[in-house]
Amino acid sequence: MEKKFCKNADEIRQLIPDRGGCLATDRILVDGAPVGYMYREVPEGSVQSGWVFTAGDEDQAYIDEPNHWAIYEVNTICNYDPAIIPYLDHPVGTTLVRVEGSDEFEQEAIPFPDFETETETDA
Repeated sequence: MEKKFCKNADEIRQLIPDRGGCLATDRILVDGAPVGYMYREVPEGSVQSGWVFTAGDEDQAYIDEPNHWAIYEVNTICNYDPAIIPYLDHPVGTTLVRVEGSDEFEQEAIPFPDFETETETDA
């Protein structure tokens, strides 16, 4: 099944320097919901940012469905919701929730999921 995105490719502008890829749900890119929840985990590979973006209203069944997720350039998500831009320099382990009715995010008290902030080294 082909996804119908809210924005056409020609509507995506370069809003930020290249930051690599991220994960995001269809609630943002297909349904047009704003980012409601964002967290940063240890990146997988050098081209990943570690950022994960959701609308924040997805139930567990939605989250568990792989077809509701895809990898995008972080810049693409910025085009859908520019309010995330000031937060993109936050470190691995950051968990942010949108303040209802605003373009501001606040740190969530309990990180989700458990973040691995230290890298393993060879012994």
